[in-house]
Amino acid sequence: MSSSTFARAIFQNFLGKAPNWYKLTILFFLLLNPIVAFAFSAKAAGWMLLIEFIFTLAMALKCYPLQPGGLLAIQAVAIGLTTPDNVMLEIEHNIEVLLLLIFMVAGIYFLKDLLLFTFSRIILRIKSKVLLSLVFSIAAAALSAFLDALTVTAVVIAVCTGFYGIYHKVASGKSYKHELSHDHGDDSTVGELHRMDLDNFRAFLRSLLMHAAVGTALGGVCTLVGEPQNLLIASNAGWQFGEFFLRMAPVSLPVLVVGLLTCMLLEKSHLFGYGAQLPDNVRSIMEQYSDHQDSKRTSRDRVALTVQGLTAAWLIFGLAFHLAAVGLIGLTVIVFATALCGVIEEHQIGEAFHEALPFTALLAVFFSVVAVISEQQLFTPLVHHVLQMEGSEQAAAFYLANGVLSAVSDNVFVATIYIQEVLKAFHNGDITRDVFDQLAVAINTGTNLPSVATPNGQAAFLFLLTSALAPLVRLSYGRMVIMALPYTITMTITGLIMVQLALPPSTDYFYEKNWLKHHSDKKPSEVFKGLDAETETPEPTHH
Repeated sequence: MSSSTFARAIFQNFLGKAPNWYKLTILFFLLLNPIVAFAFSAKAAGWMLLIEFIFTLAMALKCYPLQPGGLLAIQAVAIGLTTPDNVMLEIEHNIEVLLLLIFMVAGIYFLKDLLLFTFSRIILRIKSKVLLSLVFSIAAAALSAFLDALTVTAVVIAVCTGFYGIYHKVASGKSYKHELSHDHGDDSTVGELHRMDLDNFRAFLRSLLMHAAVGTALGGVCTLVGEPQNLLIASNAGWQFGEFFLRMAPVSLPVLVVGLLTCMLLEKSHLFGYGAQLPDNVRSIMEQYSDHQDSKRTSRDRVALTVQGLTAAWLIFGLAFHLAAVGLIGLTVIVFATALCGVIEEHQIGEAFHEALPFTALLAVFFSVVAVISEQQLFTPLVHHVLQMEGSEQAAAFYLANGVLSAVSDNVFVATIYIQEVLKAFHNGDITRDVFDQLAVAINTGTNLPSVATPNGQAAFLFLLTSALAPLVRLSYGRMVIMALPYTITMTITGLIMVQLALPPSTDYFYEKNWLKHHSDKKPSEVFKGLDAETETPEPTHH
């Protein structure tokens, strides 16, 4: 083998099917970073790394960010921008978020039959498209408030893929009773009488998918487990499930109302690609298939659905009363749902972890980049500038800064950066507990709401766009951005108004700077745990 052939093979293997220009860009980054670090400064190299990492997130459709982002993170450690110990500290600090992704998503996997049954009934029994869209959005929001948005999106994708596959098979002249194929992209066998119905059915499914995806954002912002960054923010603030909901409610509930009104207006106006109806022929085929499945359901299947319902009730109860860490509650869901439904083989259980583990690994890479940001103090000047503002302007500035960055990057990544900086300011005594709580709310809502603008901001959106269903229903990146635009405008503006107007002071305490500095090794929840019995601001003590 010649050297040129060997080099070509190496280049072809590097990042696989990613475009050549993308491969060359990543190689350029890897070459540039050490030069910047040693010729200029570590801080300049840190900024380069941050921009490069955001680029990998923005180009997620070209290549999953874990590989190029991981290479950049490994290089950052190698050239001294951070240390393995600091990376490990970041991961340890956010272990609850990782457990959430690992166990909760896998736990919900074993409740899929119940969720598929529920969503199927919703689609077939509600004839009004406006009402159906509204119910779909509300159902996605309600589920996402307690379950992971990625899992809810996965369920919706599974439902729509199944429905699409059934009709595509019938439109191709086959019976839905035959084994369903996963290849539904070829329309050459679709009869002429079915082509118009198929196009309308695709538009119908696209609108439902987008309503559901936005619904996961509307519900996800409300609770501690709705999105991974929510748990991250809550763990830094010391908020449990009920407290998190109450603190977010002045912003999240008005946005929820506006989001649902937007859903109704879009369906009535038929703008931005919405308003398509389910063709009568398609509905008839779907109903026949549903009846066929019901007739095949055994007593064991019905018992399994009941068990899954009871397990879902336990999940909501456990989360509401904070009986254990969220990830551990997810682990109990896995145990209950598998033990009582007869899932006992290792390969069956392993299937449940396929969805979450790639994103879990990517999140660990996020924390490596966060370690660089923390060590090089990249965001400290910006945060200090915002902290010089007063009152609602401060919270609004954080909301917009998080929103803009989340729209082009990943909201977990952005939330991690900003909550760490605000926590640092709190520990340094630069802000009071009141201000910390308000900024934490602004960060959470800022990363959850404006991020619906693009698939890059919401993991659920990106999951939908990269699914096998997206090309089948002709849901491209550009079409998704256009369909999300009205939601982005109404939700972002409502969130900004409520951040400025509706956030009350969280406590009546005011804490002296020196006393806060003295307790800088503690989380806010630990610093203030013993203060409820205090009637005055405590004085610093010396050990």
